Amino acid sequence: MTRDDGWVANDAADMAVSPETSDQCVGTTVGLSRRFALLLLGGAALAACSPTSRPSGGDTLLPPPTGPAVSGEVLGSGTVRVALLLPKTAPGNGAALAVAMQNAATLGLNDFSGNDLTILVKDTGGTAEGAAEAARQAISEGAELIIGPIFAAEVGGVGPVARAANVPVMAFSSDPSVAAAGVYILGLLVDGQVRRVVAEAAKSGRKSIAAIMSQSAFGNLAEAALRQEAGRYGMRVVAVQRFPAGGEAQAAAAIVAIASQIDCILLPEGAGVAPTIARSLRTAGVDLARIKLLGTGVWNDPTVYNDPSLTGGWFPSPEVSGFSAFASHYRSTYGNEPPFTASLAYDAVVLAASLVKTAGTQRFQLSVITNPEGFLSSINGLFRFNAVGTNDRGLAVYEVTGSTPSLVSAAPRAFTGA
Repeated sequence: MTRDDGWVANDAADMAVSPETSDQCVGTTVGLSRRFALLLLGGAALAACSPTSRPSGGDTLLPPPTGPAVSGEVLGSGTVRVALLLPKTAPGNGAALAVAMQNAATLGLNDFSGNDLTILVKDTGGTAEGAAEAARQAISEGAELIIGPIFAAEVGGVGPVARAANVPVMAFSSDPSVAAAGVYILGLLVDGQVRRVVAEAAKSGRKSIAAIMSQSAFGNLAEAALRQEAGRYGMRVVAVQRFPAGGEAQAAAAIVAIASQIDCILLPEGAGVAPTIARSLRTAGVDLARIKLLGTGVWNDPTVYNDPSLTGGWFPSPEVSGFSAFASHYRSTYGNEPPFTASLAYDAVVLAASLVKTAGTQRFQLSVITNPEGFLSSINGLFRFNAVGTNDRGLAVYEVTGSTPSLVSAAPRAFTGA
């Protein structure tokens, strides 16, 4: 159950390369490298901008003055074309999510002063086949970069098409199995979240850990990250209980039996599961004042961190103030609340506009996109793309208080290692 929808995070505006970016990180000359770093830091700012969206209802449009004709909806009127692939006619919540993502992309475009983008909005229908066809159409219309799609199956359809045309992809999925060189995923990855919160627990002096997690792809990734990070810090993994749907109580009971041997429990599941397991542990007499509960980013949800059964537990997240500011900006413009995933669309558009402004003809080269110094979003903080298409993120750690979560450890502002 690897999540594609995400969870909450933080503000609206700048996307930047770290000012300490070394010359070789961008893979260009010294002059371009320095200009790249400095201009990205000053590139985008929240501003009252007139809308640049031009829906076409499917008719052929002719923006900008050069290049092949474009069909479908268009945002902006710049000289550089990028595609935005969304499941506009997908069943379920796909269509509603597509609306939110397009709204956020429009905000990002409007907020970046002097952007030179034209965004070609293409409907994937929510399927791999539809996404592949949307990618082919966008590339034929001159798209140099593909932003989206959302769901893992869609990304799987887009990847081969885009890679064959040497067009990079920044997708919104959080499933690392669809990442590849040239196909970069923006979603927040569970392994990075587990590493961050387990590292914080180890640094606080905790020595032994157990885990309760689902029998799912999500659980597989969480367990692998737990074992790797525990080994890094010399923590003992006493037990890992994996449960099928409906088997939470039995998994909790198994942890109760070894509670005296542990000082923290990893519980990566979200709102529908984590509070239930925590209540089972408390009812059975497990001292959760002594044993620290550790969650993942799916805990960054008011229904989770307002639940008294999880009080005192820690979870990783981008710093929450940023998403709050973004959500306020979105709400004042569109009149409703954005899902977390919408912030990824904002980030992607601002990053694309930044690269166009600062890197010239090298804007979407892989050496630029995979700059090891990374980028700094005022919504979701520090992140970078890896050569294999996954990402690293600089996350904070918060404590559940029963109301607004309390900051335990701030998010880093720069990457310190490879």
